[in-house]
Amino acid sequence: MGGAMLSGWVADGIDTSALMVCDPHLSGPMAALLKQYGIRHVAAVPDDLSAGIVLVAVKPQMMDDVLPALKSAVAPDTLVLSIAAGTPVAKFESVFGTVPVCRCMPNTPAMVKRGVTAVYPTAAVSEESKNDVTRLLSAIGKVVWLDSEDQIDLVTGVSGSGPAYVFYLAEALSEAGRQAGLPGDLADELAIATVYGAGELMHRSGEHPSVLRKNVTSPNGTTAAALEVLMGGDGLQPIMTEAVAAAVRRARELAG
Repeated sequence: MGGAMLSGWVADGIDTSALMVCDPHLSGPMAALLKQYGIRHVAAVPDDLSAGIVLVAVKPQMMDDVLPALKSAVAPDTLVLSIAAGTPVAKFESVFGTVPVCRCMPNTPAMVKRGVTAVYPTAAVSEESKNDVTRLLSAIGKVVWLDSEDQIDLVTGVSGSGPAYVFYLAEALSEAGRQAGLPGDLADELAIATVYGAGELMHRSGEHPSVLRKNVTSPNGTTAAALEVLMGGDGLQPIMTEAVAAAVRRARELAG
């Protein structure tokens, strides 16, 4: 995700000399990305560094090691952006003090600049900083702002984990095609192209999904027959509601 953000920022024309990546265990793909864009890499935070913005993009279980190591670079007005799942704002404030913190929940379509990132800002985040955050995160897709930190777990259940639901929908549609008699490779191709095309249509049209659904559903037609099953009492909606609730519960468990 950090690599996707870097790529988006460079594509948006951000001066790479203003960027620094601190990672003591740099992966091969990230090393290649930094070399491609000429972005500076360090294994540890330099003693003389005072950062304007610190992006924390590590696994939650690494926080106890990473945050103290960043403390010297964080001034009272440094903006801290976190895309670490399950790490509350209080964790950052316990290390850095009452600095501006934005807790962010992006999703994997950010890798193709079609992501959506939900952001919860602390009271210390100024309107100017919010504008900066919107500009930075818009490089990887849509940005939405949250009213409370509690909403982060709800967002996780919908958009954070949501791409996997869509991928599984494509799997299920393909398997249904196989069982109906299509060759496997053709069923895969049709399912993937259909999910992609429907998503792009929703993105471009600006219409609510329910409107688009009704637009392609002729009375007593083939689509109506299928939707009678999908929208039945044991259909997709109760299953999706249960799935999102399960993801939200797990997000809250991981956050402690």
